[in-house]
Amino acid sequence: MLLASRFAAAATALFLFSTMDSPAEAASGNCADAAELAVLPSPNAPWKGAPLRVMVVAEKPLQGVLSLIAPDGNVAAKSPDRHGGPPYFWFAEVAEPAAGTWHTTLALDHPTSECSAITRDINVSGRKPDPVPTPSGAFWQVRGSWNHTTESLFSAWIEKLFDAPPDQDLSWKAWHEVLRDRSRNFLFNYLGRGEDDAKTGLRPDCADFAYFLRAYFAYKIGLPFGYSNCSRGIGGRPPKCYQWFDMEHPEVTRPPPPPEQEIASAIPAAATPPVPRPAVLGLFGRAPPADDTPPAAALPAPKPKPKRPTTFGEYLRDVGDVVHSGTVRVVGSDDSTDFYTVPLTQQTLRPGTVYADPYGHVLMLVHRIPELNGMPGVFLAVDAEPDGSITRKRFWRGNFLFVHDPALGSPGFKHFRPIVRDKSGPLRRLANAEIAGNPSYGDFSLEQSQMRAEEFYDRMDDVMSPEPLDPVKAMTDAIASLNEQVKTRVTSVENGRKYQEKQPGEVAMPNGPSIFETSGPWEDYSTPARDFRLLIAIDVVRGFPDRVVRRAARYAIPSGKSADDVKSELQGVLASELASRKISYTRSDGSQWTLSLKQVLDRATDFEMAYNPNDCAELRWAAPDNSEEASTCKRHAPQAQRAKMSSEYRTWFRERHWPTHT
Repeated sequence: MLLASRFAAAATALFLFSTMDSPAEAASGNCADAAELAVLPSPNAPWKGAPLRVMVVAEKPLQGVLSLIAPDGNVAAKSPDRHGGPPYFWFAEVAEPAAGTWHTTLALDHPTSECSAITRDINVSGRKPDPVPTPSGAFWQVRGSWNHTTESLFSAWIEKLFDAPPDQDLSWKAWHEVLRDRSRNFLFNYLGRGEDDAKTGLRPDCADFAYFLRAYFAYKIGLPFGYSNCSRGIGGRPPKCYQWFDMEHPEVTRPPPPPEQEIASAIPAAATPPVPRPAVLGLFGRAPPADDTPPAAALPAPKPKPKRPTTFGEYLRDVGDVVHSGTVRVVGSDDSTDFYTVPLTQQTLRPGTVYADPYGHVLMLVHRIPELNGMPGVFLAVDAEPDGSITRKRFWRGNFLFVHDPALGSPGFKHFRPIVRDKSGPLRRLANAEIAGNPSYGDFSLEQSQMRAEEFYDRMDDVMSPEPLDPVKAMTDAIASLNEQVKTRVTSVENGRKYQEKQPGEVAMPNGPSIFETSGPWEDYSTPARDFRLLIAIDVVRGFPDRVVRRAARYAIPSGKSADDVKSELQGVLASELASRKISYTRSDGSQWTLSLKQVLDRATDFEMAYNPNDCAELRWAAPDNSEEASTCKRHAPQAQRAKMSSEYRTWFRERHWPTHT
């Protein structure tokens, strides 16, 4: 673990990667060793013409006040607000800094004889400095390495990016709206190149979004980055990665598909090939033959060498064309993957941790709310929906699905695999055993791979809320999570309604399991995957009183009451809460219709058939036939599509069984 005493005070943030002690730190005494502190100014080369932003990140839960002291000795900015945990961080900003030497000081609330304040110097230039240089023909240069300190800074940056009160609905229509918000993005134009001013038009899906955030931070700070070309898992086989590409060789970022897809494309001329799916952000492959290695003659001719990206935006587009949710679900014991599985602890589940949903979704943790006064602790996460929107949501069983199936790979929480360079050689990823033995990491674990679903959720309850919970507050929190999920669906259905208004016509419906993950308008505006999760979420809320009885020791059962007494009380609270919570959606004629959460739950069976964007909004909210609510409906899905939906497709929803590709 790199300590603050190893950070050299320098004119730019490059001091972050220094391993030599600095005379400027001598005044800190033993503070540096005690604090495990990192100081990151932004921009990379501070100057008087740009706001000076400073982030101080600590691994230990220090309490203190951060001050930015101007060259004339006046305190220009002060912040007593400590965020996160772990890591913990403070943030302060000065809009128009004067040129000269600034002092960043963290004054501790509980000083000792050895340590009362920790100070770092930051030089602010009087003229605009030259942008960070890069090698000729490149747009990215590795200037540092991934280690405990840079991982902590990544976590703090992620938390700052998505910071807001936990009860605030937080969403954006597109990911660039987040990054262009200077109040959130600490690294906005960090390199001094105006690099955040260009528009890319990128609309990442859930897996792309996690990779894009990691790549963005690495690009700004000068750290290595890479990604893999992987299968999605098919024919009973889990996803597997076949090639890895680092950012120093971007000319090979558009690789051929994995072997299972290459094999599938080598169909004999006499055979009738299935209709290919659009090549947008990856493809599902078809089942390979028993022998995974095809004859050399069967493989198609090599494709022309791809164009080398010249900007970071072009590079991200190439990344998005390769990665997908299967890339995150590669089995935990595999070293050839971009992620590794971690133990379930408050220390490891920090912002930037990725969650691999077994059914093809990816989320990223952004904040932990500690348990307080009987209220459950909560993990908050963000994800990208198929329509390009970004939403913050809380961890709970309805959002984070967990099940083990050999064909699906390893679900659960994972960290990005560290990328290192050995003695000026090529970049490479650390293997699982190396991560376990690395002092900057040491957090590789396969424990999630050995858990059944109930064990996983029970463990997460214990991690989020170590103390016994008030059962009523815990159930109310679960209902709030369900309400949040229903409100997210309102946005999804409304996006589909608006799409149909602008482009009236039939949206083609895929066949079989592809309804859950495909491309084009169906992927963007249908909701089968979201409705599948919604049905599971409804099950969780309905079954919460029984869960309290099953895990009575986890709850603060009032003296004189039995678990069954509490169950009866919870059922009453459940009915009251569901009736009082409301959502509104837009009907076909533009009018608003309000539903209670109870009505939504009462319609659960009809949500097995409510995901088709060719249906009107009223049908997608399961409005009863011949009702006033349904009277404004003017669109119905084609009968052929309805027939498919009512066949085995409906069984998947009714039995809560996600189909796998064969």
